[in-house]
Amino acid sequence: MPEEPCQCPDCQRFYREHDRLIRENPSLRQQQELNWAALQSFRTLAGRVLEELQKRHGDGDAAPTPAAPEADLQEASGEAASETDAIQQAMADLENINAHLFSIEALMERIFDVRVPEPVEQTFREVAGELAPDPLNADRLRLNRLLHQTPDLPDHRGG
Repeated sequence: MPEEPCQCPDCQRFYREHDRLIRENPSLRQQQELNWAALQSFRTLAGRVLEELQKRHGDGDAAPTPAAPEADLQEASGEAASETDAIQQAMADLENINAHLFSIEALMERIFDVRVPEPVEQTFREVAGELAPDPLNADRLRLNRLLHQTPDLPDHRGG
């Protein structure tokens, strides 16, 4: 028996986005381009954020803590060290992300070597329509209304 899909808001948002991407990009070529663009945008943004953090906080060097009054010195230096550690960890994580994205990019380049004839692209479009039907399609809207009617509401017909 198949498991029911998760109904939490995050999963529902994922399902909607998943279906939208299939509907809007129903061919192999469009999926190739979409994934390449997504990968490149992710690499660009993560790389720029890493560069910005390195400018502000150095390449793994601990940032100097600002001077504080003696009474607050211990507390302030502890907070600053904690924040510095968190930023340094984030920078290390971003370096790892960028390395992984570079590896994925190298693998994805092979995907672009694949070309399929138009009948195969047409099959992609047909299957996309089955996997992710248009949620605004009249039949789909009617079905959704039927599925979401609540039979347990009190009958207000008076009788």
